[in-house]
Amino acid sequence: MTDTAPAPVHTTAHTTQVYQVLIKATPQQIWDAITQPEFTRQYFHGASVETTGAAGTPMRYYAPDGQTLWGDETILESEPPYRLVVPWRSLYDEEMAAEPASRVTWLIEERADGVCLLTATHDRLEESPKTAQSVNGIGWLTVLNGLKTLLETGRPLFEAAVPAIPA
Repeated sequence: MTDTAPAPVHTTAHTTQVYQVLIKATPQQIWDAITQPEFTRQYFHGASVETTGAAGTPMRYYAPDGQTLWGDETILESEPPYRLVVPWRSLYDEEMAAEPASRVTWLIEERADGVCLLTATHDRLEESPKTAQSVNGIGWLTVLNGLKTLLETGRPLFEAAVPAIPA
């Protein structure tokens, strides 16, 4: 099923961005890919996530160097392995880090034949235009295609980490 690429479903002036992808995996496998560093390093621009996945606890992203903090927020809602809601600020860029936090909601829904629908909704971007532009389109598509490919094939989409900051 790796030939089915996620596509933007809805964008309202870039303030709400919704992306969906079908993945041949269980909800728990997708949850683990979102919340465990051994997975995120392989599809999320080389970033390692650090979290328990529980509401009220930190969710941190570290750059590939393992030291530089790219994201540091507190999980708002958590219903493992189906829903995770987290504020979003891109600390790797000074201008984006200065913007108000936006929000990312991961929703995992079981479908037939061992397939799940993963929906990533990035909203509350009204006061964060640089962040909205950065994550729009190819930003989230790179992440979701990478997650899908990794879970379905066991291999990363790209051999080297795709930079979080476009060249």
